[in-house]
Amino acid sequence: MEVPTYTNAERDRRWNLARSFMDSNGVDALIVFGEHEDAGAAPVNYDTWFTNGRPGTTVIFPKAGEPVSLFPMALFAMDHLESSRRGDNMWLPPKNLRNSQESSSIANTLAEFGLAEATIGVVGLEPYPPWHPEGSVPYPLWNNILKLFPKINFKPVEHAFARLIMPQSPEEIAVVRHSASIGDAMVRAMVAKAAAGVLESEVVAAGMTAGYSRGAVPPLMHFWSGPDPVATGWPQWGYRPQKPRVLQEGDVITSEVFCNFGGRHTQHQALIAIGKIHEDYERAAKVVRAVYDAGLKALRPGRKFGDFVQDMLEPTKGAGGWIMGPSVHGLNPLIALSGFAQDLSRVSGAEAYPPGSDFATILGDLEIKPGMSFAFEPNYGFGRHVVHLGGTVIVGEEGAIELNSYSAKILRAGEENES
Repeated sequence: MEVPTYTNAERDRRWNLARSFMDSNGVDALIVFGEHEDAGAAPVNYDTWFTNGRPGTTVIFPKAGEPVSLFPMALFAMDHLESSRRGDNMWLPPKNLRNSQESSSIANTLAEFGLAEATIGVVGLEPYPPWHPEGSVPYPLWNNILKLFPKINFKPVEHAFARLIMPQSPEEIAVVRHSASIGDAMVRAMVAKAAAGVLESEVVAAGMTAGYSRGAVPPLMHFWSGPDPVATGWPQWGYRPQKPRVLQEGDVITSEVFCNFGGRHTQHQALIAIGKIHEDYERAAKVVRAVYDAGLKALRPGRKFGDFVQDMLEPTKGAGGWIMGPSVHGLNPLIALSGFAQDLSRVSGAEAYPPGSDFATILGDLEIKPGMSFAFEPNYGFGRHVVHLGGTVIVGEEGAIELNSYSAKILRAGEENES
């Protein structure tokens, strides 16, 4: 299996881009907070963009110099040592590493670079949907930093930085393509395993095994099954002690499969039918496919993300059903997300639950550029019969490049499902 890797030219491209970003935003350095490595799908791992290393670090990058990575513990240094011994391409030398990312260590590094009265851009203080609606930096840590450096002008730059790095280089796109191909293999393995009488956990295991065996580190997928499931998220036996459900004739599996290879993320929406399913699924799938195709047509360089979203959702108007969640969002990083109305009234029993406030489109003014990657996950339902389909799409010079046509339709367990 040929596996894409990053060269030092990719490192230099990124670091030079960051220096230009500092110039244009009037900052003397960047502090980049990375979310811990076990964060699951859509992690806030801006740190790895600088380091090509293990996620969960804090990066400080002075405009005049090289980035420094602050580790949560010395064991990270041992990983760096062992990787170096094996000949891996390490972007940071040992002198640029620190074995603590507490506020005191951040303070020492800022003082080391003479930044006690500087203007510093911070990545981590702004919302990152959906898990961090008000930023990902811990309050005690940040409060300590503010007390220690009253003369530093800290400037939130996460959203601006996200816009900067969303257009990916050819090396990054090659990694995304590889991740997308592994995601397809995960879904195919699930389709091959799914059948009446099989445990849910066996289908999940088949998909996850396909990812791990191909060298990816996929976060746990979202997975529900039944004749009419409306939920989406972890399998419930993953967080509540109970037996995995046995699949039955007439069930559907709704799944959101995540793949992570080399720090690039892809996403795959798969609905698997087991035998004959309710006719409303077929109706909903037609709407979803129309939305998917409208999105492929509308995703062009130079357009605003908000305008693209409106065009993508046009087929849902007057269709008589309801939208369960976002139909498209950014990948690498996630940050841009299509809005949707959280109207639960179409589902029986939902009247007992508190109403949800509608989600507005995030980064509607984002200019779509070649190299950006998006998760197409259009969804639509009639009553309790909800269909999610889709996969990862890259913006090409002329328009959309579809990476996962396989999961953009209802898949049939036990049948040959062509791409």
